[in-house]
Amino acid sequence: MTDRSHLNADLECLLAAQREAFNREPMLEAAARIRLLKALRGSLIRHQNALIEAISHDFGRRSPYETRFAEILPTVQGIDYAVKRIRRWMKPSRRRVGIAFQPGRARVVYQPLGVVGIIVPWNYPLYLALSPLIAALAAGNRAMLKMSEFTPATAEVVARLLGEVFEEDRVAVVTGEAEVGQAFSQLPFDHLLFTGSTAVGKHVMRAAADNLTPVTLELGGKSPAIVSRDVPIEHAAERIAFGKGLNAGQTCVAPDYVLCPRERVDELVAALRQAFTRLYPSLVDNPDYTWIVNERQHRRLGDVLDDARDKGARVIALDPADESFEGSRVIPPTLLLDVTDDMRVLQEEIFGPLLPIVPVESIEAAMAYVARRPRPLALYYFGYNRAEQRRLMTHTHAGGMCVNDSVLHVAQEDMPFGGIGGSGMGQYHGHEGFLTFSKAKGVFIKQRLNTARLIYPPYGGRLQKLIYRWFVR
Repeated sequence: MTDRSHLNADLECLLAAQREAFNREPMLEAAARIRLLKALRGSLIRHQNALIEAISHDFGRRSPYETRFAEILPTVQGIDYAVKRIRRWMKPSRRRVGIAFQPGRARVVYQPLGVVGIIVPWNYPLYLALSPLIAALAAGNRAMLKMSEFTPATAEVVARLLGEVFEEDRVAVVTGEAEVGQAFSQLPFDHLLFTGSTAVGKHVMRAAADNLTPVTLELGGKSPAIVSRDVPIEHAAERIAFGKGLNAGQTCVAPDYVLCPRERVDELVAALRQAFTRLYPSLVDNPDYTWIVNERQHRRLGDVLDDARDKGARVIALDPADESFEGSRVIPPTLLLDVTDDMRVLQEEIFGPLLPIVPVESIEAAMAYVARRPRPLALYYFGYNRAEQRRLMTHTHAGGMCVNDSVLHVAQEDMPFGGIGGSGMGQYHGHEGFLTFSKAKGVFIKQRLNTARLIYPPYGGRLQKLIYRWFVR
């Protein structure tokens, strides 16, 4: 048997064990789901320091506070939110029965799907593993997680913290290189959630299609930040700088480019320089500024930057301490002006601290610019005009939106998170996560009395005609 055959057999055995366990217990009670989530919470708290160290090791350097606030805190909040609401979510909902079909009752029952596959990316390897897991467990499922090969230390700690509270036939962690991920995506899960690039998402969807496995794809794309004509520029700059500087821009909802009124571009550049300098007065030895995760990503970003420079872009590296970055994977926050559509920086998701600024003539021109391109995962608008805010909310399409902020909509557990078009499909978090991993099964209930016999064959009777005319008139 080849290594690939061994790999497939091992994954299939793991899936079979989870499915068999699910079939023995297909409808977990609310109290049991709550116990599982509370156990997960306790294990996460116990392992938080090990997770912080592992994530920093995988990146080369990442701030402990960034991991606490961007990964651990929203995960704990997600557990607490679900624990308080599981009983309400599980309660069958009553639906109306038309008078022609009385006596009868209609209910929607929310059942677990079965075994859920979760493919985890490297950029937030804890939060993007446990957040979908919380939703899957709240809905009563079992789950298999494929961790990223680019964050092996984190994968090891995640496997340990989950192994302490879950049997492998309830929650299992799978590690390995790209071929493991490919085999994982080909398994006949009851639902598959993938977070990652659009290019890989297409392969995942093709693999899932062979099994008719429903998928949730959380992809990326180019999320614009639109600056209004009259917003105080320092307000917009500070919030854009925070969203772009977080994890050194290695965030699926990071502002990817800025659409700015042409006459305010120089003002914005100055304000962004000031904002980034305040957040990161130095870069090489600053524990608050994250490294690019590996050499491959560091090289890719360098190639994107070189492509823009070679094609005429004006490059402004925001390096307040005038440091050398040799021997590190630090890339300073970098603004790009005079960018054109033939540059990679405006064609590809950047996923790093490069920020193109595109001048526009009006808010209408900014909206048209966004509408001509694939729909983004997030859209950010900076301006205090309420009418303009409403117009952006209703006349642009994106997976999510912030008004006068960036990235923080993802941490709101009571809102769905998910992409649209090229930025993904499906959604999770909170109640929407519970619904994604549940089958909403419609149930029509009758007892002894059966008035439907009045419309049984043979057809054409006088009473049938009267019934039809009564309701269709």
